[in-house]
Amino acid sequence: MSSHAIPVAGPASAQPNPFSRRAVLGIVLAGGALFVLLLWMIGTGTGFGSGNDGGGHAQGRGLNGYAAMAQYLEARGYDIDMGHGPDDLNPDGLLILTPPADADGREIDRIVSAHRYKGATLVVAPKWVAAPVTDKQRSEEKAERGWVNLVSARPPEWRGFLDDVAVGLGRGSEEKASAQKDDPARWKGLGVAGRLPQDHVLAWGEGERLIPLVTNGKGQILAALLDDGGSYPDLEEVAQRPRRSEVDDEDRYPLVLVFEPDLLDNFGMARPQSAALIEDLFERLEIYEDGPIVFDLTLNGFGQTKNLLTLAVTPPFAGVSLCLLLAALLVGWRGFVRFGPPATPERALAFGKQALVANAAGLVRRSRRYHLLREPYAARARAR
Repeated sequence: MSSHAIPVAGPASAQPNPFSRRAVLGIVLAGGALFVLLLWMIGTGTGFGSGNDGGGHAQGRGLNGYAAMAQYLEARGYDIDMGHGPDDLNPDGLLILTPPADADGREIDRIVSAHRYKGATLVVAPKWVAAPVTDKQRSEEKAERGWVNLVSARPPEWRGFLDDVAVGLGRGSEEKASAQKDDPARWKGLGVAGRLPQDHVLAWGEGERLIPLVTNGKGQILAALLDDGGSYPDLEEVAQRPRRSEVDDEDRYPLVLVFEPDLLDNFGMARPQSAALIEDLFERLEIYEDGPIVFDLTLNGFGQTKNLLTLAVTPPFAGVSLCLLLAALLVGWRGFVRFGPPATPERALAFGKQALVANAAGLVRRSRRYHLLREPYAARARAR
């Protein structure tokens, strides 16, 4: 006879961990960093579309945009910022507004009025109606993203904002006189002189409260200071003209209106005279490099409201967010340094007859009918 060894079941053993500690740590850190980056992008709007859409604002790189002006000021050392919300539009410095022609005049008036006691305000009126470049221009002329074609001109319609000030629009080349001094495309003011990049469509302002700062060859006002009783810069033009406003509020900072956008937009900033005009204007308005300059983008459709993500990182909720982050890091570290791999758990239900006996015993135990078991148990024992 031959004997065979009978295997004996041993205790449950732990399963080996399929991932090393370094791999788990790398996956957790990479996933956490990507998640935080996603939350930051959602909260700030970064990466969800560019402002270079061909519009007339500080992020537009077309002829009607003002990206060149913003880049020039930043290169000169000014603190440049883009205003995407109401909290960004009250800096202790210069606020520049470039609203579109169909903007809400009451909203413009609200923004300007709220900032007049914080710093100077510069409002640039629009003129051009632009269209994106065609696919043919992209291929043949190598047009870049955000470039536009100047289709036509349109004056602004801002009902509710300076209704006593009108903006005129006309063709300068047809009205230009023979003498160069009467050229409507030539401008002068603030000690600087130059010529507009085009002379077929010009824009100017009209109003009794306007103090001319920049005029063209025909005497039309291209840029002006509003006479509303506020403080005025040290300008010869202001000294020569008596004030018309009956209100005298020295705490109110000046408001400058630019009716001809080609003085400051990308179309005009190609000429050095526009940069010199900015330098002289900022010096007269006492805008220095240590003061911030904010370009408003809310009126151009790039406004952002506060959401739960932005509130989570601002006081007083920043402390709660920090505590939750530290708790999550603590739980993750505790799970990472746990002692050994997890042991194999026991089965909740046993196999075969053992399961039947266990279930029957559990039923008797729960019913507490022990006295009913004596006679059947004794009869079974006698039979065996």
